[in-house]
Amino acid sequence: MAKTKPFRPKARRPRGFEDRAAHVLRAERALVSAASAVYEQWGFEPLETPAFEYADALGKFLPDEERPNEGVFAMQDDDEQWMALRYDLTAPLARFAAENFQDLAKPFRRYQFGEVWRNEKPGPGRFRQFVQCDADSVGAPGPAADAEMIALASEVMGSAGLSEGEYVIRVNDRRLLDGVLERLGDAASDKRLRVLRAIDKMDRLGLEGVELLLGEGRKDESGDFTEGAGLDADQRRHVLSFIEAGQVEDALTGAARNTEVLKRLTQALGDTEAGKLAVADLETITSVLDALGKSENWTLDTSVVRGLGYYTGPVFEAELLAEATYDDGSPIRFGSVGGGGRYDDLVSRFTGQAVPATGFSFGVSRFAAALSALKRLDAAKADPLVIIVAAEKDRMADYFALAADLRGAGLRAEAFIGGGNMGKQLKYADRRDADFAVIIGSDEREAGEAQIKDLKLGARLAAEITDNKAWREDQPAQFTVARDQIVSAIKARLSGG
Repeated sequence: MAKTKPFRPKARRPRGFEDRAAHVLRAERALVSAASAVYEQWGFEPLETPAFEYADALGKFLPDEERPNEGVFAMQDDDEQWMALRYDLTAPLARFAAENFQDLAKPFRRYQFGEVWRNEKPGPGRFRQFVQCDADSVGAPGPAADAEMIALASEVMGSAGLSEGEYVIRVNDRRLLDGVLERLGDAASDKRLRVLRAIDKMDRLGLEGVELLLGEGRKDESGDFTEGAGLDADQRRHVLSFIEAGQVEDALTGAARNTEVLKRLTQALGDTEAGKLAVADLETITSVLDALGKSENWTLDTSVVRGLGYYTGPVFEAELLAEATYDDGSPIRFGSVGGGGRYDDLVSRFTGQAVPATGFSFGVSRFAAALSALKRLDAAKADPLVIIVAAEKDRMADYFALAADLRGAGLRAEAFIGGGNMGKQLKYADRRDADFAVIIGSDEREAGEAQIKDLKLGARLAAEITDNKAWREDQPAQFTVARDQIVSAIKARLSGG
């Protein structure tokens, strides 16, 4: 009888998900730690909600009977209710706030970081699982709360290692866009989304490209045609005057620039109800941010369009301006790494009453990757590592005791527990990017000494070597110390002594 070949599954990662290595995780954790410290300092409280929520609590991703898994990863519980992995951190916050509304101090100020999952087609840099970090104020009416969120976003940028001028918070107001649509009249109401999407292309296409999309449409370089909103010349002029209100000469910056933009917006939309409300709130936001010393960190930008069916007032994006390059010297373009705004309708889905809210969120992986490219995450570096070489296999207890001594002194240390001779163990230390290797063989043990290899110095000197004979004789990266001096010798090397 033939033997059945055992089934061996192919080792493969699910499409749209990623493995995150140690250096990536350290960068992300350093960023989350920096942001959390800012949120704590500003009086926000941490909150953790479950990975699963009832699917009907996920707002616009509410599944229908035919598609219970649309946009989310869902499963049916034994009570036949659909649960889904959270799509973001805001919908769970709205559910929590509604469920505990009577017991919460309002405004309820919370921050949260954690994994979110999206059942969408994956692509380059687009994953189905990633980490977000949010801060929100629920039950906070008025533009002062929005100004605080913009200031908070600026503080997070600074805590992440960015200096003034290396980032900007771009601010718009959804009601300004409503004012634009109001001026277009009822005849253009069915063209709303196309108008807003055209405005959103301002950064990429410029005024000329946006005007084409507002009109009959635009053909791109590949020959593909995008149908336009079909506005007539007068309607296009209204929209373009709104966009141009935010196009101020470069000589104006900070408070002077924002004051000029507000003046132009008043002229462009001051006769619309939505425009009046937006301009008044933006004036308050300006005064609050000026008082906080944030005038140079933010700018009014009429091209910011986000969350068309979500945000109800001010909206903003945090954009990196700092420059970095790929290995070939070409520039890395980071763009937006976070954003937020006012959303006054989300909690009311549960309560039936208006509950104002505003918040800021950033994608941890994207932001951390950008900061790593800019070399702004020093806190993400691993502490120096010391490897204790297992020179004598029957002395493992001694090696473990030494590693414990090093850890007790605040150093990061491990005793080698794998197989292989000393050469293989030193190769292991190199692959671990260890800083030091400690060797205590029989000779060193009998003499009460230890050999210490400064691996980083050795690698640097090896790259500069010109005389092999002198290298072999001097061995400047290897030195001998007394057994009770190992800790102090390593610390002295680390401090530059």
